[in-house]
Amino acid sequence: MLPMALRLFLAALLSAWVGLAAAQAPQAFAKPPLQSDVPKPGPKDLCPVCGMLVAKYPHWVATIVYKDGHAHHFDGAKDMFKFWFDPPKYATGHSRAQMARIVVTDYYNLQPIDAKTALFVTGSDVLGPMGHELVPLASVADAEDYLKEHKGKRILRFDEVTRDLPLQLDAGKF
Repeated sequence: MLPMALRLFLAALLSAWVGLAAAQAPQAFAKPPLQSDVPKPGPKDLCPVCGMLVAKYPHWVATIVYKDGHAHHFDGAKDMFKFWFDPPKYATGHSRAQMARIVVTDYYNLQPIDAKTALFVTGSDVLGPMGHELVPLASVADAEDYLKEHKGKRILRFDEVTRDLPLQLDAGKF
């Protein structure tokens, strides 16, 4: 039989080990950060809407990821919305039902954010790769700051962007 002091030491060691394992468990099962599971555009990936090389504009990248894992990359949220409203026009055989997630790049921190929770500012003095753009931001505070700092006209949520808005932006009307 083990001496009492050794048994107490082993019990304390086991208790510390279990406590440490329990503290690490939430991290082990937490969803990885958004940027880690969003494919990045390669050097030859073209925007399906305008044909531009997407990787040349990393601060503006938007991505639609499909349930089967493949993705379409866009050189800005504006072209992503054009695609969103009419996928078969730009990629035969594709539909909204096949889409798993939509990601845009936050203007301030340059990190991918969920497009459906993002806010979009229109009519600002900042131009994207294709001119006037829907500028994605992660929070209401950031969107309001951006609106003031860059003379924006409106803040919209994903479901407030209409089919004709991207075309209006192309025409300089916001």
